[in-house]
Amino acid sequence: MNGTKYHLMNVGTGREFDDTGWLLDDPAGGEPSLVRAVYERQQLDASHADRGLYRFADWLPVRRMLEGSCAPVTYKSEGLTGKLGLSNLFITFSGYWPAMGARMTTCSFKETEAYSVCGRLAEERILVVASAGNTARAFARVCSDNGIPLLLCVPSDNLDALWFSEPIAPCVRLISPVAGGDYFDAIHLSNLAVRSEHFVAEGGARNVARRDGMGTTVLSAATAIGRIPDYYFQSVGSGTGAIAAWEANLRLIADGRFGNNKMRLMVSQNAPFLPMYDAWRAGSRAMLPYDDDRARADAAEIDAKVLSNRRPPYSITGGLFDALSDTGGDIVAVTNSELRAAAVLFEELEGVDINPAAAVATASLMRAVAEGTVERDATIMLNITGGGEAAFKRDTGGAPFRLEPSLVFPLDPSPEEIVERIEKLF
Repeated sequence: MNGTKYHLMNVGTGREFDDTGWLLDDPAGGEPSLVRAVYERQQLDASHADRGLYRFADWLPVRRMLEGSCAPVTYKSEGLTGKLGLSNLFITFSGYWPAMGARMTTCSFKETEAYSVCGRLAEERILVVASAGNTARAFARVCSDNGIPLLLCVPSDNLDALWFSEPIAPCVRLISPVAGGDYFDAIHLSNLAVRSEHFVAEGGARNVARRDGMGTTVLSAATAIGRIPDYYFQSVGSGTGAIAAWEANLRLIADGRFGNNKMRLMVSQNAPFLPMYDAWRAGSRAMLPYDDDRARADAAEIDAKVLSNRRPPYSITGGLFDALSDTGGDIVAVTNSELRAAAVLFEELEGVDINPAAAVATASLMRAVAEGTVERDATIMLNITGGGEAAFKRDTGGAPFRLEPSLVFPLDPSPEEIVERIEKLF
């Protein structure tokens, strides 16, 4: 593969420029804004199913195709549809469910990010990724399988997410903040690590490859349904997946074959960790003050640990506030008891287990139907961002391998100490 042809655009100013390698921001500076990939090919050719995720390579900013990827799978629901009294509910599933053709062995749509980001990577430096759990598992598996050096930064309290059916290669290393630290503390570690010239930040939401990888869930849905859905349901930690869905929607409109409507983004957070919900309910573009100790306590209380981002791309131009505003979207809060009930119901009706974050989205859909927020004949996309973990462990005899931290740092680490110690890991 010669690489997808594209350039970058500053969402705030509209300025277009070439991607010189690993740009995360507009080099011309100005007010903070996400940059967006603009693809030369306006109409999507997704006919190459044998390419896995790269069937959508026309709209992925990649230089190469890596081995082992799978695309999200979209199907029309029967079980949940009947229970909720809907007529056009489509489920986009990213995880492990061989009967449906879904074979993401990390059981999470974070694989869509990892295969896209690593397909874009041409740097000689070591990639640094901060994660609350699922993203780290996906990047570890993809980088291990493809020999790509990787430094992961994951909270100590989230290390249970780093399970694998096979050992992880030594090109992947893990560091963590001490117990009691959260995702923000892991991000802080990663920011200190990239002070070394040997490391490069993956970039999170600012990386067009991460967002466009996640946007393949919407491409899966639209190509399977034949049109852009009316509603999009997903839980959010950073909101990056919802931003990606919005951007994919805009590309589908420009394509011209899938309709011209904008999906109403219906996103959800796990109470009591609700920083974006609180800001949105207050009508505020700016995030509201959130005491660090309270945020850590709230993050510890929620079932969906991966949804605990204290510094999400909500306020930035092109971020979640803009995506929700442009689509008439909304944010709702889902309790632990609601998501647990939704997880049980989904497995009973659809036939596969789902992770807590996906259960948050399912619970939000159930509430929207009960409250009459969505029309029962609307075309609805439910983005199940992770599932099949129990099925995968049954099929493979469990997941006996864990990735353990090579280094554990205090919550207020010395930058010089971090750089010196992590450089010795590789």
